[in-house]
Amino acid sequence: MTRFVKKQKHEIGRPPDELIFRGSQRIDKVLLRIIDFDSNNLNEDNTSSVKDISKYNNENTVTWINIDGLHNLTMMEEIASALNFDKLTIAEVLNTEGRPRILDFDNCTLISIKMLRQNDKTGIIDVENLSLILTKSTLITFQERKGDVFEPVRERIRKQKKRIRNNGTDYLTFALLDIVVDNYLYVISLLGEKIETLEENLLLNPNQNVINDINNYKRELNFLRKNIKPAKEMIFSLAKMESEFFTESTSIHFKELQDNISQASDSSDSYREILSDQLNIYHTTISSKLNDIMKFLTVFSVIFIPLTFIAGIYGTNFDNVPELHYEYSYFIMWGVIVVIAILMLLYFRKKKWL
Repeated sequence: MTRFVKKQKHEIGRPPDELIFRGSQRIDKVLLRIIDFDSNNLNEDNTSSVKDISKYNNENTVTWINIDGLHNLTMMEEIASALNFDKLTIAEVLNTEGRPRILDFDNCTLISIKMLRQNDKTGIIDVENLSLILTKSTLITFQERKGDVFEPVRERIRKQKKRIRNNGTDYLTFALLDIVVDNYLYVISLLGEKIETLEENLLLNPNQNVINDINNYKRELNFLRKNIKPAKEMIFSLAKMESEFFTESTSIHFKELQDNISQASDSSDSYREILSDQLNIYHTTISSKLNDIMKFLTVFSVIFIPLTFIAGIYGTNFDNVPELHYEYSYFIMWGVIVVIAILMLLYFRKKKWL
């Protein structure tokens, strides 16, 4: 399936609040990980039952519920019922192929963004949809597969870092989005190292493999930009958003995200321009080499024109050629040929054609 536009024919005409999983199943069993904390207490729980969520409905603590796997529609309906979410909210979560966006509902705010990572074996950039549903005391994150990208945030909570333990779900949301955006910069830096290394190979050995690498990197960068540009729009909208779930103190941190996502966007644009320049350098280098070859062949041909003329005269079939029977005619002819060739080479060098 195409990496840029994904739409199935059977999805056309479906109501927006119908629970349909639009994506690929990436995990066998749905996993629920719960972290409930305040400034002094911390509880962690791994479960497979939605019923266990209800015991954490305490507005005096912050509850982070992370759900790995979205294919179990029955469980998704139970989550919507247990947390009193509109079905449209969960329907948006299940649409993993949508653009990054932010939607404000009566009792929650939904944030959707793409997580990017580079496959170590293939070098291809993988994308995963991340959805966050934010309420006053609960943050629910939905991932398509199990991963440890948010483990640094969990460690900060476990180590009782004051800022994250003393703030609410809005600051926790910032911490998670910050990791996602930092990962954008990391993926771009990995691709950037390859692009910068490619420039050295381009000047030393501009062969077909180099042009293939340029095209592959351009394709990956276009895929990056396709996901980063909408994420940038979403984060800028988030920083300006007025909602009861976001405090004024946390809004300052969301402005930090603006700088990071702008840096990621600008870096992807810069590397895209570098690849375009490298492509031009490749064609210029190949053209220059071709010109050098043609110049050599042209000079070689021009030198042999008068020599061929001389040989043609003495290769005619007339009986009466004045110098034909002279004893030293052959050697004189070779002497004239050599002198003409040397004089032409000296003339070409003087004109800087060689």
